Amino acid sequence: MKIIHNLRHYFERHGFNVSARFSDRLGVGAKNIRLFFIYLSFVTLGVSFGVYLTLAFLLKLKDMVYTKRTSVFDL
Repeated sequence: MKIIHNLRHYFERHGFNVSARFSDRLGVGAKNIRLFFIYLSFVTLGVSFGVYLTLAFLLKLKDMVYTKRTSVFDL
C-alpha cells in the first residue's frame, strides 16, 4: 500500500504540474495553457476522423469505378 501511495505522490508532484510549469516558463496563465491542450486534442481528433472519412470515401469510389468482371460475357 505504501508503494501505491509513494507512486501517486510522485505523479502528483512531478506529472500533474505540467501546465503550471509551462505557464511559468512562458509567462502565460495556466488556464490558457490548459485550454490550448484541450483545443489541440479536439483538433487532432477531428483531423484524424476527417482523414478516415476521406479514405473510406475513396475506397468506396474505387469499388464503384473498378469492378472485377467474372466472365468475358459480362460486358
